[in-house]
Amino acid sequence: MAKRDYYEVLMVTREAGDEELKKAYRRLAIQCHPDRNPGNAEAEAQFKEVNEAYQVLSDAKKRAAYDQFGHAGLGGAGFGGDAGFNSSFSDIFDNIFGDIFGQSQNAWGVDLRYNMEIEFEEAVHGTEKTITFEKEASCEKCQGSGAKPGSTPKKCKTCKGSGQMHFNQGFFTLSRTCSTCAGRGAVIEQACSECVGRGRVKKPTSVQVKIPAGIDSDQRLRLRGEGESQQGSRPGDLYVHVRVKEHALFQREGEHLLLDLPISFVHAALGAKIEIPSLEGPAQIAVPAGTQSGELLRLRGKGIRRLNGHGTGDLVVRVLVETPSKLSQKQKDLLRQFSEEESRGTHPAVDSFLEKFRGLFK
Repeated sequence: MAKRDYYEVLMVTREAGDEELKKAYRRLAIQCHPDRNPGNAEAEAQFKEVNEAYQVLSDAKKRAAYDQFGHAGLGGAGFGGDAGFNSSFSDIFDNIFGDIFGQSQNAWGVDLRYNMEIEFEEAVHGTEKTITFEKEASCEKCQGSGAKPGSTPKKCKTCKGSGQMHFNQGFFTLSRTCSTCAGRGAVIEQACSECVGRGRVKKPTSVQVKIPAGIDSDQRLRLRGEGESQQGSRPGDLYVHVRVKEHALFQREGEHLLLDLPISFVHAALGAKIEIPSLEGPAQIAVPAGTQSGELLRLRGKGIRRLNGHGTGDLVVRVLVETPSKLSQKQKDLLRQFSEEESRGTHPAVDSFLEKFRGLFK
């Protein structure tokens, strides 16, 4: 049976962000987890499907491949729905729902976004770039405490130093961040002058980004652990959103390149071998005799390498027959002579049009 669309499985749109995907996954996973539906084969199948969809869409590279090529773009690389299936219901709560219920000891930090513009050729061949951006890091002056050096934060009286306020709701014990100390567990009476009591400051950071060959505009790269951490959490991720500059000659359609080639009507009528540009240097294309304006010619394998590394697109050449704008007297005479010697069938499109035109008035 054909696989369902992953966005349909998670009931989100294709524009869904990471947080929306995460919320959708939580909601569906808790509904259909086998531990809550013992003996229910339908729930078991749905859980596998939901898990598989989230594995792909939560990973920037897998999602980019899926968005461009569908299920075929994943290449059977083991994105099966059984991953995580053997987790117990408590594991699901600890690892996935922990940030809702205050149970997770390994909460993720903050994800960051970086917008990158690259040249057309860099997108085609791939490249590496060093990017510099600002992200929060521990304040060196106060060693991250937020307190003025020499002073000590005081234990929060509201949460008794835990940073969390706990309350019961049904069979769950829920937690929320203490509003008095903002989850720190301590109250700063004398703030550090460098970070103004936050314990964190913005610092420039440089990372190396590998741009894969075949990437296109509006695709993104995920750099794990290059985001920000918060209060001892694991760092979030950095998402690099790519925009590819336009090329002076080539247009891109997926893995194919489109090139508009103007030729003279003599070459179109008699045929010719014409030198054209390609991304690998000059190439030759044979224009058959009688080629019409707008016809497409194709050079196989001269396009863009597919993002998943399997195969290369084509260079598609669109022929544009150009009528000369200036003629000498001799050229005009020769064309008049040519016109006088034309026979029926020389211009099939013209003949067809005239027949239809005359048919309207019979």
